[in-house]
Amino acid sequence: MSTEQYPTGRDTSITHLDPSLEVTALAITAEELEPADPDARKGGLGAGAWLSLGWIVGLATLSVIAPFLPFPDPSESVAALARQGPVVNQWLIALLALVVLGVVSVLLTSMVRRSDDSGVRVRTIRVVIGVIAAVIVIATLAVHVSRNQGSLLGGDTIGRDMLSRIIYGTRSSFAIGFGAVGFGLIIGGFLGLVTGFFRGRVDGVITPAMTILLAIPQFVLALALVTVLASSDDTSSSKRIGVVILGLGIVSIPILGRITRANTLVWSEREFVLASKAMGAKSWRTMFREVLPNVVPAMMSIALLGVGIAIVAEGGLSLFGVGVQLPTPSWGNIIAENRDQLRRSPHMVMITIIVLFITVLALNYLADVVAKRFEVRESVL
Repeated sequence: MSTEQYPTGRDTSITHLDPSLEVTALAITAEELEPADPDARKGGLGAGAWLSLGWIVGLATLSVIAPFLPFPDPSESVAALARQGPVVNQWLIALLALVVLGVVSVLLTSMVRRSDDSGVRVRTIRVVIGVIAAVIVIATLAVHVSRNQGSLLGGDTIGRDMLSRIIYGTRSSFAIGFGAVGFGLIIGGFLGLVTGFFRGRVDGVITPAMTILLAIPQFVLALALVTVLASSDDTSSSKRIGVVILGLGIVSIPILGRITRANTLVWSEREFVLASKAMGAKSWRTMFREVLPNVVPAMMSIALLGVGIAIVAEGGLSLFGVGVQLPTPSWGNIIAENRDQLRRSPHMVMITIIVLFITVLALNYLADVVAKRFEVRESVL
């Protein structure tokens, strides 16, 4: 083995290389460094996020405009509809047409993304495909109504339309889910922001209180609160929904507060926050103008997860008889009311569970999207 070393005193740095040597480099343009996907280059949400957002917004919109659509009264009983299963026929054809439409959309999108103005063309294709899909669904619903067929999703034990009850039940479930988390986000978020920014005595009092609340089983606490606050039989439906929102909102305060506090502790030590303090800005102004906007993404990510949990928790409360009371429908009391018919007519429970599952899945996916975008923002700063 050779043990030859460089001569002493010889400079081997790149600045003293022989000028006769040629150094070549690979020239790369800025365009070549950009990602091929225009949605990734422009920070697009992606197909999964749009589908999730469309499902949530679509359900909420349907529940609001349901009185103006050809849906029967969710409390109206029709003897011929009792325990009737879901209707298929032309809806299978419509579903097949939507699948073909989706495949065509993917193929066209992949073809036009190679052009320079791919962003405009992709959005145009998506709008056109969306309009065609809406026309297919509306036309199929019109044919279904004109032929006077049975309910699309069947009927329950006393002949009430399942589709109508699920759509109207979306109002109660969404009001409880978003209302409870919104209440917890306002109270818990504010407490977490204050304790994380000011620390000291404020943190020493509020944080242990949140820790104690977290030690109590959350569902048991919500069950106890709702039972105490709305235990009478003459409680109105709106009051019962408000009590459920309050109970689940109180449960969500310590969770959202701890998340907000943890992120506030990190952001309050950043350079721009310290610079704002050094320039003489008031503490409250610095907290709301500098720290809060950077903490909001993490708060929203956890809040979306909390909405799904609150909707499921409402179903659990309904199983114990303290959720939304009939005749006001909700996903929880639909499942609770028909659970005894699971063997004889499983569609009454399974269809509602599927809608609940897709909704929670969509909320969880949107929460992941928000979390990923927050991480990208954090890495840039």
